[in-house]
Amino acid sequence: MKHLLLALLFAATPVFAADNKITKGYNSMDSMGCMLLGECTDGVEKVYSMLDISSQYPNTEEFTGVTGEFHNMIHSLNQVGVNVFLADSKYFPAGHRGVYHTVSNNFFLNKDYMGQPNVLMMVMRHEGWHAAQDCMAGTIDNSLIAIIKPEDEVPMIWRVMAERTYPKSAVPWEAEAGWAGRTENMTMNALAACAGGKMWEVYEPTALTRKYLVDFGYIKD
Repeated sequence: MKHLLLALLFAATPVFAADNKITKGYNSMDSMGCMLLGECTDGVEKVYSMLDISSQYPNTEEFTGVTGEFHNMIHSLNQVGVNVFLADSKYFPAGHRGVYHTVSNNFFLNKDYMGQPNVLMMVMRHEGWHAAQDCMAGTIDNSLIAIIKPEDEVPMIWRVMAERTYPKSAVPWEAEAGWAGRTENMTMNALAACAGGKMWEVYEPTALTRKYLVDFGYIKD
């Protein structure tokens, strides 16, 4: 009986042509990779405005209070070539609410989690901060990211939370993204600096980042 139920379940789940590229099933790193590469597109819709988000949920009116910040971020992201997508949860590993891809410069929001404005904005700010980190590392068009704030300026709570969640090598980037994710307008301002070509004027690069930027000709010594 168990095998019959499983067979019926899989038979009832449509598999789209591009999704055949997923070899390890949905809700895996494999399925997320397929989405990030733009090969799996079923249920992946580009976001142009808050209406593209709020219209998907019954509590549309609740999104009004964060629409201004959201639209400012979308505007800056689009200016630098970053697209935002609302995507079916089947492409995300369990617990993943959003992801930024440094190669395509796109980020994806898990539709199952975006029905509450506070969660939507936390993920938008977090992933948007990664886009700003991409900008800090010279240009949005490369696959590198650099921290924006000196590590000693990041409140300890966000560093501790990052240490509990991410590999040690990712902590500096994720700690400040966690901070930005829960701080109103912090990401919006960083993205505006990026879009306005003033990233390194508004945010002084760390010593290592400055050396890299000078060595590769992004800024003068």
